[in-house]
Amino acid sequence: MLRLSKKSEYALMAVKYIALQQERNCITAKEIAIKYNLPYELISKILQRLVKSNVINSVQGARGGYKLSKLPSDISIMEIISAVEPDYQITKCFKEGSSKENCEHLNCCMIREPLRKIQGEIDKLFRKMTVTEFI
Repeated sequence: MLRLSKKSEYALMAVKYIALQQERNCITAKEIAIKYNLPYELISKILQRLVKSNVINSVQGARGGYKLSKLPSDISIMEIISAVEPDYQITKCFKEGSSKENCEHLNCCMIREPLRKIQGEIDKLFRKMTVTEFI
């Protein structure tokens, strides 16, 4: 139940790696994929989503790659997760459009509201925690 998707995990790994390499001009998707033994195509897609959400910048050219768009202390963990998983929730029943098809206990669930509180606390923590604290 309480689990990040692979996309979120890989995004966090990639941003952390880029942050740790700040003295270098740019980091390539291939470098990240090799470093962590991750699928290159998936890392490339994740990095593009991070660019689209202004978490990182893309630099074109022979020496191009990716770099942080702002200081690590100004990038929240929630920004990273939201960039690759816009409908992030700790349980399926919180996702928009949830119905009895997703959970047969939706109408009689006794843990949904306590889990909603937990979701709120996790969200608060992810918004508060920055890349600086993650490295």
